[in-house]
Amino acid sequence: MRLLAVAIALFALVSLGLGLFESDVQAIGLGIVGGLLAVTTWRAHGMSRFLQIFAAIFASEYLAFGIIITLGAHDLWPASLEALAVPESLPVTVGVFGLIVYAISFIPGIAAIMRIADRFFDGRDRVMVRLWPLPAFTVIEQTMARGFVVFLVVVNQAQVGISVRLSYFNRDWFNAIQEKNSEAFWSLLYTVFLFWASIYIVSAIIEYVVQSQLMIRWRRWLTARYVADWLDHGSHYRMALAGGGADNPDQRIADDVDDFISRTYNFSISLLSSTSSLVSFSIILWTISANFTIPGTEIAIPGFLFWVACLYSGFGTLMTHLIGRKLIGLYFNQQKFEANFRFSLARLREYAEQIALLKGEPTERGLLMGKFRDVISNFLSIVSLRKLLMAFTSGYGQISPLIPYVVAAPFYFLGKIQLGVLTQTASAFGRVEGSLSFFIDAYTSVAAYLAVIQRLTGFDSSIEAARQLGKTPLAIAEHRSDTPSLQVKALRLALPDGSVIVETDLTFQPGEAVLVSGPSGSGKSTLLRAIAGIWPYGSGDVVVPSGANLLLLPQKPYLPQGSLRECISYPAEAGTYSDGDLVDALAAAGLGKLADALDDQANWAQRLSGGEQQRVAIARALLARPDWLFLDEATAALDEDSEARLYTAIRDRLPTTTLVSIGHRSTLKAFHTAAIRMEPMEQGGFKATRV
Repeated sequence: MRLLAVAIALFALVSLGLGLFESDVQAIGLGIVGGLLAVTTWRAHGMSRFLQIFAAIFASEYLAFGIIITLGAHDLWPASLEALAVPESLPVTVGVFGLIVYAISFIPGIAAIMRIADRFFDGRDRVMVRLWPLPAFTVIEQTMARGFVVFLVVVNQAQVGISVRLSYFNRDWFNAIQEKNSEAFWSLLYTVFLFWASIYIVSAIIEYVVQSQLMIRWRRWLTARYVADWLDHGSHYRMALAGGGADNPDQRIADDVDDFISRTYNFSISLLSSTSSLVSFSIILWTISANFTIPGTEIAIPGFLFWVACLYSGFGTLMTHLIGRKLIGLYFNQQKFEANFRFSLARLREYAEQIALLKGEPTERGLLMGKFRDVISNFLSIVSLRKLLMAFTSGYGQISPLIPYVVAAPFYFLGKIQLGVLTQTASAFGRVEGSLSFFIDAYTSVAAYLAVIQRLTGFDSSIEAARQLGKTPLAIAEHRSDTPSLQVKALRLALPDGSVIVETDLTFQPGEAVLVSGPSGSGKSTLLRAIAGIWPYGSGDVVVPSGANLLLLPQKPYLPQGSLRECISYPAEAGTYSDGDLVDALAAAGLGKLADALDDQANWAQRLSGGEQQRVAIARALLARPDWLFLDEATAALDEDSEARLYTAIRDRLPTTTLVSIGHRSTLKAFHTAAIRMEPMEQGGFKATRV
């Protein structure tokens, strides 16, 4: 960009110098715009990466078109390339667009969009790309992404150029019809229309293929990024603790990311296409109506139809915004209510057995329909508002095609213009008015787009807030040390509302077995979660031996959907352990009957009982062989004899593992060598002390 900025600056100086020397106002304007564009191009490194692509395109076009105009003005442009000459206003126009791109980069809403989009266009990973007929090759992610966008922009602008060429075909073709010139009629059809129409069709197919490749790569990259951020350092758990943040992360990752990518691409490319059409057809419309007079008068206004299109579309844009501005909030709420309803259905499926046992179907029906009523109510509000918006935009759209004919028809009836010029006028007016009315046609899509952006930026904020829990201000500090013991120093654990629930100073020696007991709600589970590094509220230090492997088994284990092999191996990947090791662990955990079901696919969380699920978790521990094993009532669903057998298996198979258990049964004391009791404190909360 810096080199391009220097080239633009040099050209701007030349253009400005020639303009002052020759008293050429157009050249002076070209030089002034170029000077400003050189400054913004030089400073473009601070812009969004995505916007840099468009800034570079407009800057390059300004330089190329400006050189062509300057050469043509001094009779230095080859006569053989006369067909490639561009309108005199084009370089200034694209230069202004370049300045606009730089200006909008400072708008907070645009900056929020670009913060999401730029993640992909800043990617440094190397990816494999295959462009037929070239062999596959690797390229840096951002280079591939930017190259795809530039290619698509060029194709899009080429399609606008073809449309301009076909508008002249349309003019000449209708003139041939009016003049009954059959030779010109067929010649134009075969040599002009079929040629350019074929190129347009091929370009549209190529555009679709490249666009699809870009969007699926973009979605894959951004989805992976959001999933990684959501799961990083327990952010998903901390977000749930914090509450009030981003609702339904599943929807934001699965649906909103896809919506964001498709809408960002469509709006940026569509807006660029509208801009290109506006410039190209405005020149045609200005030229055609250069001498048009106000109907019923002799007052001539240069570019009369262009100004009519501007006023008409300006009025339409203002009215559209006034009518539909509340749609943004309604679309945001619609996505939220839909996701809440979908989540409730998923929860019903997850807890189907418990609901059936409690005969809770009538209550669930009421809760589900209550959430669905939110969906319906908000949807009807959208319908009510869109009804008014549609009434205006439909009437606006019906009147639009008639305006150029009403204005230009008197000149046709007087014989001042031919039928072809009349149809070209209508076509050019429609393209200019359509480009200026981009906001009107896309208003509802813009509203939905802004709702998606709000949801993704809110998701980003919630992830960042979750990461800062326990860090800002610094609270529970985790350390790795060469000492063999695990130490808890001056630890004060709090609830999300700030109230202290546990205070303690503890040391766990390697190889010992410690039983933690106390009343329900005394913070036993919170203590283990703080040691495991996922509880963010509180203060103090947790010192863990360097290289130590910690594993915590909660009371309700997580069983991913898939094969039993995957369930037992979790969190390791399937294939980490041999079949013999898996079968042996199942047998030790009392699940030998499942030895032949390793590859069975099922929803194991529903297929297995609560006790069997806890046995699966113990089997995981036997496979993982952690240095420190924390059991948070991990055998509470089993009878005492089964529990005793599992503890015996743990002590026999993991003799060097330090065991810390939470439990209420007195029978557990036989399997532990030390005890910690949660004792109430006078000021509230509990103190964990060895007894």
